[in-house]
Amino acid sequence: MQDTENEGYEMKGRVKWFDPGKGFGFIVADDGGPDILLHANVLRNFGQSSVADDTVIEVLVVKTDRGLQAAEVLNIQYSDQPPSVGLADFAEFDPEVVAAAPIEPARVKWFDKAKGFGFANVFGSDADIFVHIEVLRLSGLADLLPGEAIAVRAIEGKRGLMAAEVLPWEVAVS
Repeated sequence: MQDTENEGYEMKGRVKWFDPGKGFGFIVADDGGPDILLHANVLRNFGQSSVADDTVIEVLVVKTDRGLQAAEVLNIQYSDQPPSVGLADFAEFDPEVVAAAPIEPARVKWFDKAKGFGFANVFGSDADIFVHIEVLRLSGLADLLPGEAIAVRAIEGKRGLMAAEVLPWEVAVS
């Protein structure tokens, strides 16, 4: 039996909900048990400011006097669905062309969750990249903050550059 008080233990589960405004959310473990607190700082240490509901996540869990908490995010499983799901603008793109687009470091210009979209800029470029909420959800994210560093795979669409995938910025620099 592991000493969860001091060492913690690895756990895989799904995000029950996460609210970036409140700065926390909860994870439900695959093997059951009480909900696990996921604090925004723990998520930020992984390179993300949000995570979408029902996203598969692996964390290091510690037991505290307030219950179970995620001490570290070890992995977030991103969707393997193509961005064309639920997004008509991507329907005409060849998935291989989308997959071949480079992943580049970018910064969020602005994002409005209520409107369902926003824009980012690749570092060193003024060109706007349209970011749709469905692409975020498929990427395992729920929201973006202005100035947040991200990685994007952008393609040229009918109306300009569009994010086909959004990832933690570390992906672009590794």
